Amino acid sequence: MKKKILIALLLPLFLSTSCSNWLDVVPQSDIKTIDSDFETYAGAAEWLRSCYVFLQFPYDPAANVAFFGSDEMVADNYLLNSGHPVGLDIITGKQNVLSPYDDCWLERINDRREDYYTAISLCNHFINRIDNVYNLEEVDKKEWKAEVKALKAFYYFELVRRYGPVIIAPEEIDPNQDVEKLKLPRSHVDTCFNYIVRLCDEAAPDLPVSSKKKSDRRAYFNKEAALALKARALVYQASDLFNGNPDYANFKNKDGEPLFSDKKDPEKWKRAADAAIAVIDCAHQEGGASLIEGSSANTPLQSTMLDIENSIHTFNFANKEALWMVRMYMGYDIYRYVMPKFNDGSYHTLPGACYVPTMKMVEMFYTENGLPIDQDLRWVGSGNPYAISEETNPKYTGVVALNEPVLALHRNREPRFYADIAADRCYWRLGTTEENNYKVEAYQGEGWGLEATRLNALTPQNITGYYLKKWSYSKSNIAEHQNLLQDVGDTPFPIFRLAEMYLIAAEALNEYKAAPDQEVYDYLNVVRRRAGIPDVEVAWRNAKDPTKVKTQAGMRDIIRQEWNIEFAFEGYRYWNVRRWKIANIELNEKVFGWNVVGNNVNSFYNNGNGPVVVFSGNKFVAPRDYLYPIRSEEVQRTGCVQNPGW
Repeated sequence: MKKKILIALLLPLFLSTSCSNWLDVVPQSDIKTIDSDFETYAGAAEWLRSCYVFLQFPYDPAANVAFFGSDEMVADNYLLNSGHPVGLDIITGKQNVLSPYDDCWLERINDRREDYYTAISLCNHFINRIDNVYNLEEVDKKEWKAEVKALKAFYYFELVRRYGPVIIAPEEIDPNQDVEKLKLPRSHVDTCFNYIVRLCDEAAPDLPVSSKKKSDRRAYFNKEAALALKARALVYQASDLFNGNPDYANFKNKDGEPLFSDKKDPEKWKRAADAAIAVIDCAHQEGGASLIEGSSANTPLQSTMLDIENSIHTFNFANKEALWMVRMYMGYDIYRYVMPKFNDGSYHTLPGACYVPTMKMVEMFYTENGLPIDQDLRWVGSGNPYAISEETNPKYTGVVALNEPVLALHRNREPRFYADIAADRCYWRLGTTEENNYKVEAYQGEGWGLEATRLNALTPQNITGYYLKKWSYSKSNIAEHQNLLQDVGDTPFPIFRLAEMYLIAAEALNEYKAAPDQEVYDYLNVVRRRAGIPDVEVAWRNAKDPTKVKTQAGMRDIIRQEWNIEFAFEGYRYWNVRRWKIANIELNEKVFGWNVVGNNVNSFYNNGNGPVVVFSGNKFVAPRDYLYPIRSEEVQRTGCVQNPGW
């Protein structure tokens, strides 16, 4: 038993190339060497890096389940029939109990290192032993301990948002303890969230703000990140999935104790709002963080688009909006799924886009007036968004093709639409010269269109007619995106952006108050102003339903749409539709796009009859799929209660 526990604890170290020297000093058969490793600075530093290595793979966009498991994008048959990311198996209803997708509960022997309970055990050992290091300054001991304490909270949060109530592991495990005593029951979901919050509160005071972190410690938790994790955890705790969810009224652990409360607690929204506001204040007053604005491009619209693009780019950790960034295992490997392949002989080896935006997301973005397309009576497409017209306004120079047939849906949209999505007869800048500002021509046989005359599974094919711009870098051409990391340096993934805190504050305040007021509007407007659209209360004066912005329910819809737009294609929607308890509606809908085998404006746009169904295989079963299944082996071995429906 002793040897088995040791191997489980050290497995990530053995799999990590950064910890290879651990093998030279730690005999597997002697658990006491864990203590001896904390006698030196070097040994403790290796442990610290080992605690963080569990983050490297899950947040690579090409592996991140939240990128591929929502309805923002859709895969063609080529990708569905090949070795694809597991998110596609989740969105198509293939989740199971024997070998769950995106499983981070049970120990697995592979090179992905996503067993978060092993990670938590490593964190516990580090926290309990770091004070023993003789050649480490006290101030550094405090900071290192806080970095790992916040990390431990992060791992618990990732477990809770997947599985709901989890087991709070002992902070120290006696290897000689009877194994039956280690088969602990699951804790109440509020206990889990409160534990996460407590760890964040303990860690934050001993962490420097991001701007004061040493350069070699930028990938470790900072003060704003610990506070941001607290805010994110609290808004989840307050949301419908976890706050008095009637679906789980009879959900109990193996000791018969309830795992969910049977009544909603509105005060949870107040706690979430206060926590988000605390992050904003800390970021501004101590950390010097702010939303990215002031980029310079050829036109005001293109400058705003560049602000939006730069909000997620983190080259060499230089992003004043990102509160915490982590290095990835593979980098932005998502490029091979979403970047186009020209048929004009351009030199590169990208196979062609086989994972592309859905019509739902195309229509999600606002008009230039900051309103949903079905609410803006002044929008050019208000009568028929699928009509063909011409753009003549020089404001859209280099963004929308001027003086030629363009779909109304692609005209007069907000800057985030043009920054995130490449639509037919719009432009996509991929390089530093005007020659690199490509006009997207998406009809079959055109440069960005389908090469074949029919859909098949033999080659990557764009099945909606839209391309994903987000995550691409407008200063690099198509070919360079495969080796972008070599060209621009370190490119970590932004775990928290400051914009998230503004939206949490707006959402939580709206849910807590009887009706939205100026405070709710103000937090939302910070994000909207950077996006180049009018303030929410101003925009909605001209809406089809101008009263919507004045009610809690109406403002809830508006804030949720803001979430979907601002964080489009960043992995947020996958989790948000679950915590909002609307996944069973959103994730069971058919996926629409255009008739991509059409070789002219009429056939491509379905002769004016609107979008066509391109995929109908998404499946979400409620309430079962709101929580992940625990692997059946774990349930049988430990007596842990399985999640409802599994």
